[in-house]
Amino acid sequence: MKQIEKIPVGVSACVVGQKVRFDGGHKQSGFVVRDLDPYFDYRPACPEMAAGMGTPRQTVRLVEDGDWLKVRGSRDRSFDVTDALHNASEKLSDGLADLRGYIFCAKSPSCGMERVKVYHPNGHTLRHDGVGVFAEKILKKYPYLPCEETGRLNDVLIRESFLTRVFTLDLWKRNVEANLTKKSLLDFHAKHKLMLMAHSPEHYRAIGPLLADLSSANLEQVAYRYIVQLMQGLAVPASRKKHTNVLMHIQGYFKRALEVGDKAELTQMIHRYREGLLPLSTPRELLKHYLRKHRDDYLQGQRYFQPYPEHLTVRTVF
Repeated sequence: MKQIEKIPVGVSACVVGQKVRFDGGHKQSGFVVRDLDPYFDYRPACPEMAAGMGTPRQTVRLVEDGDWLKVRGSRDRSFDVTDALHNASEKLSDGLADLRGYIFCAKSPSCGMERVKVYHPNGHTLRHDGVGVFAEKILKKYPYLPCEETGRLNDVLIRESFLTRVFTLDLWKRNVEANLTKKSLLDFHAKHKLMLMAHSPEHYRAIGPLLADLSSANLEQVAYRYIVQLMQGLAVPASRKKHTNVLMHIQGYFKRALEVGDKAELTQMIHRYREGLLPLSTPRELLKHYLRKHRDDYLQGQRYFQPYPEHLTVRTVF
């Protein structure tokens, strides 16, 4: 059996079972430690432990104090770890350019990616739009990095998007970033066109002008802008409507190769998928079957057909 070269992915330490929570426990995710572990080389971190808060410890929360967000004790409001947590998060967030993704613990004042509670100094909840101190630093330093929270990964479309981005970024770092040339950049984009169309046609159209003329451009700057836009586009969940458009686009490549009956079968299958009567895997597998019989170099290079390992069969359920 071929050895899998694991992909480096950051993760909140409690999510992989480390007992670093305020109560000495953890928030282990079965999906993360069971299904993704064979593919991911986890780099666990806990900014609260790195800030010297120890465990068990009192809980902390984000508190709006004028123009600033403070990190203070939930019960003891004089307990302020704002500076310590920011300093620890700054150090932890440095040197992570090799990561292909990050999985955060939801709702945490240090690791929550979104919808973290923000409190008034008097203890009342002000809003639910905060971002954890550590998560915010990661998101700002690495805008191309696929990031998700454990709870959101229970959503099939969000999980699909996250896995697609992680494995796409891994290919980018191995095949383009490690040896950046105009050809490697354009070849990479060519292989990801249909995938991007299934997630965000808007980003697909926006990227075109960016790559239109590389003769006088700063290649490193263009490459950076490209991967940021590509990752943002793939972060948009795919939908049946967008997948249907891509499937019909692919069907057009076979219009002269297929017999009348085969064309009708394929068309019917795509329409049944669009109506929710079939999973995506059904028309996709039929197209792959036709592609084996009628070779097309462009289509055979498309990552759309398998954006991540087949064992992670998320795509078959919608």
